[in-house]
Amino acid sequence: MTGLITKARSCLETVFGFPSFRPGQEEVIQAVLDGDDVLAIMPTGSGKSMCYQLPALLRPGITVVVSPLISLMRDQVGQLREYGIEAASLNSSNDPSENRRIQALLRAGTLRLLYVAPERLVRSDTAAMLRGAGVALLAIDEAHCVSQWGHDFRPEYLALGKVRADLGGIQTIALTATADVPTRADISKKLFDAQPRTFIGSFDRPNLRLAMRPKANARRQIIDFVATHRNRNGIIYCSSRRRAEEFAAMLSEAGHKALPYHAGMDAETRNANQDVFLQDDGIVIVATVAFGMGIDKPDVRFVGHADLPQNVEAYYQEIGRAGRDGLSADTLTLYGLDDMRLRRVQIEQSGAPEERKRIERQRFNALIALCEATRCRRQTLLAYFGETSLPCGNCDLCLEGVDVYDGTVEAQKAMSAILRTGERFGTEHLIALLIGNSTEAIRRCGHETLPTFGVGRDRSANEWRSIFRQLYAAGLTFLDMAKFGRWTVLDRGRRVLRGDERLELRKDIRPPSATARAAQRPAGGGPADERDSELLEALKDLRRTIAKRIRQPAYVVFSDRTLAEMATVRPTALEEMHHIYGVGEVKLEKYGALFLQIIARYSQAVRPA
Repeated sequence: MTGLITKARSCLETVFGFPSFRPGQEEVIQAVLDGDDVLAIMPTGSGKSMCYQLPALLRPGITVVVSPLISLMRDQVGQLREYGIEAASLNSSNDPSENRRIQALLRAGTLRLLYVAPERLVRSDTAAMLRGAGVALLAIDEAHCVSQWGHDFRPEYLALGKVRADLGGIQTIALTATADVPTRADISKKLFDAQPRTFIGSFDRPNLRLAMRPKANARRQIIDFVATHRNRNGIIYCSSRRRAEEFAAMLSEAGHKALPYHAGMDAETRNANQDVFLQDDGIVIVATVAFGMGIDKPDVRFVGHADLPQNVEAYYQEIGRAGRDGLSADTLTLYGLDDMRLRRVQIEQSGAPEERKRIERQRFNALIALCEATRCRRQTLLAYFGETSLPCGNCDLCLEGVDVYDGTVEAQKAMSAILRTGERFGTEHLIALLIGNSTEAIRRCGHETLPTFGVGRDRSANEWRSIFRQLYAAGLTFLDMAKFGRWTVLDRGRRVLRGDERLELRKDIRPPSATARAAQRPAGGGPADERDSELLEALKDLRRTIAKRIRQPAYVVFSDRTLAEMATVRPTALEEMHHIYGVGEVKLEKYGALFLQIIARYSQAVRPA
């Protein structure tokens, strides 16, 4: 299949306007072209959809894409048609004439990609129609939804294994942005007869600036964060519907175009707000976790969390909705003790099986470790996914630093309390022991007689909670939530306890200095030159006009990255325009002359006398 991968590289440039594959894409595409079943775990922004879209153009037969959201199907179909590719979607919003058109395309054999919701695909009439249409590849997007261990399990995905069998066991590619080892195993078991070729891409998103801060005044912190990204597209996540409404109103009052989104809204308003976000520029969507899956808007410049996410996977997925065009983007996550209590209560009161709860506790503990990290934020995040990296220089801890102190003695006191009570007790009991609080449980266990009773009374209970979290984050202790939240001491902790190793602990993150704030310009990657920025705005105006005419999101015409390159390079002819990132042959023919006119008009206006 060497010849096909060569054709794929050519097609990538001529059709899509991309000069080269993104990291990880070529290997996955080669496996698909080889006819193998594939499980691809690739981070958001890595171009997962290209891994089935490109093969669909190079081989006979139809590619059926399983997608969980109508809006995502609609946008991807719109994008493909703009590239000159025949694509369609089967979903509940179709009118009868559209369904008849799709059936005619299937009979004629001219359709390349058909997007189908899982609920529609499992219907017997849909399966019968596809069996005779020459389906060559089944692509399952958001494949973690098939697994009970995935962070967004959806029961309707469970039938996809049977659908695959009903279609003759056709070649299948399953794709997701995050899947840990249990989830990968579950996906393979439920979708494939044999172990698929598995590709795990790097989880690093170096264009995302990572930041986390303890809550001081969440409303003011979010207002300040959004203010540095005025007129940019962004998402703010909140833990409840009420807070989403309140924060949207607050940002609107501050002069931003902010809209709420949550499952409690009527469907018409909720969908209308999503459409505005997808199609317009400078919109801030303020949402619960109900918003996000399948959102493929590439020019989201910031993602903020007014409240702590559910776990590391959710955090990674949610911040990953920023900067999908490869340009720089900002993230900020606020966290507090109330968040931590809320998330733990949600886990314990859920109706999930105990094994699922155990895994969710571990995932949440890993998120707390990320919040309390003393080293590079990205290093800690990537370590969770099994990757190592050098300090990134693009997170709050690298840019601003933290105040640390020699916490060896505090660590020894905490771990001594754990061991002297038999590694059988949870955080609050151990804190009561350390600060000398003679609770009923302390007296019942006789722990007021232990040497560690009261040895930590020089610190507050909140300080000790932070210390316990940091000991967990550093790998000195383990919090076994499956056994009533008891703490145990690990090997590295015993080394610190013996004095063989010292430990640094952190205070709160220092506020950014004036120098650091100056270095942290709003993300966006647009032209730095003022004249180029004015030209960029004129190009965006033209893009917006075209998008409204064709009833598609603005990025379907051209991405921000493409327009930024136009504004900087200023091509003067179609041949030069064709070398701009994201300008394929069909788009060049459709829109090239229009954008060249704007560039020429602007260049004449600023030409020196």
